[in-house]
Amino acid sequence: MGAVGPAKLMVAISAVLVLALTGFAWRSVDNLIANIDRIGGLGLGGGRDGAVDILLVGVDSRTDAHGNPLTTAERAMLHAGDEVGTNTDTIVLVRVPNDGRSATAISIPRDSYVDVPGQGKAKINSAYGATKETERAKLLAKGSSESEAEKESTKAGRQALIKSVANLTGITVDHYAEVSLLGFVLLTDAVGGVEVCLNEAVDEPMSGADFPAGQQRLDGQQALSFVRQRHGLQRGDIDRIVRQQVFMAQLVGQLLNARVLANPGKLGELSEAVGRTVVLDEDWDVLAFLQQLKDLSGGKVEFETIPVADLNSMTTAGESVVRVDPKTVQAYVSGLVGEEPERVENTPKIDPSTVTVSVYNAGGATGLAGKVSTALIGKGFGEGTVGNYTGGSVSSSRVLAADSADPKAAAVAEALGGLTVVADSSLSADTVSVVLASDYSGPGSSAAGMFDFDSTSSSATATPVPPAPPIDAGQNGPKCVN
Repeated sequence: MGAVGPAKLMVAISAVLVLALTGFAWRSVDNLIANIDRIGGLGLGGGRDGAVDILLVGVDSRTDAHGNPLTTAERAMLHAGDEVGTNTDTIVLVRVPNDGRSATAISIPRDSYVDVPGQGKAKINSAYGATKETERAKLLAKGSSESEAEKESTKAGRQALIKSVANLTGITVDHYAEVSLLGFVLLTDAVGGVEVCLNEAVDEPMSGADFPAGQQRLDGQQALSFVRQRHGLQRGDIDRIVRQQVFMAQLVGQLLNARVLANPGKLGELSEAVGRTVVLDEDWDVLAFLQQLKDLSGGKVEFETIPVADLNSMTTAGESVVRVDPKTVQAYVSGLVGEEPERVENTPKIDPSTVTVSVYNAGGATGLAGKVSTALIGKGFGEGTVGNYTGGSVSSSRVLAADSADPKAAAVAEALGGLTVVADSSLSADTVSVVLASDYSGPGSSAAGMFDFDSTSSSATATPVPPAPPIDAGQNGPKCVN
């Protein structure tokens, strides 16, 4: 179950936008932005693709934006336990063309099976949390303090998520916005609740969703249950995403067209909620960005979802995942602003005959290393050592090189379906090795041709989910959903 960060952040952006458009209380706008926690060192920006690209992340955290623990009452209100981990169950890429006249928020299903730096293939919602906990353990083992380990590992988790989204979408992320679960409740209440509409009544205890059919106004705590429900819905997380989108659309439309933010009391509630729950990258000049959006209207804010190749796929380890094809996703995302797909990394063209590749089996099917080596030879690569891997336990397939940015290693990784390149300081500069784990399904495997990961699904049983018509924030009244 996930938080709903994008809704909260869109509230914050839209709130400031309304004030900017009306010329009301610029000092209040400054105060609102000043309360937001800022972070740096995330490796953002650099893209020249005709749009400002913002990654909005909703985190299911037991602390506020400043690292302070939530109160017992707040945790109880959110149905939050005592787990330490950080879940990023809401991930949205917002594309704003440089003319500032429109905005498209593109949802990424949390179970999308993607290339995660340092992990290999994994669900995209694990990129932040798993990376953070791994890095935190390393830092503590080296003698770092708890506070320093928390700070640095959190940054590593954010960086891993940003890179994962960039790898999937082909888009360089320019700005980063993160909001906690508590913020969703506080911000929804600050604007007096939001109207939604259900096709049928629901009663689902895991999320706390218990609502009649039809149109109704929800307060913050009710809205949290509405957008968290995943079980009992026909399309699971996809239907949950649709709920999030219609909620965000209604909320954004309400803020862009209402006058509630001219109320000093409401503005105070909003400012307090933003200050406790929102985190932005330190290089984002929010006021300048809002000036760019001066012509934006509710009808020009749309919500989309990336195309899904198989909603009900599964790895050989029995993990349920959502299968996505990066090339299809990249073409779709780039088309939303009429641009050609941007290359996240400008990798030089490599002549495969100049690369000798050793292949090692780390627990995959018998003979897999030999089959993969043969497949690489067929693609023009030179034959290296073939055998069993003796470097320890490996949970995901990878390409090893002295430098993770080695273009030869990148060429091998691409030839094998998009494996992760991992730096191994024990290797010489001209050495490239492949380590195959049980998740491998690229060329040479029995699952070859099934995109870039291992799945028990077949093309005949896959459940594709093509992009649906966009949901816009300018419609009259909420769209009724499952």
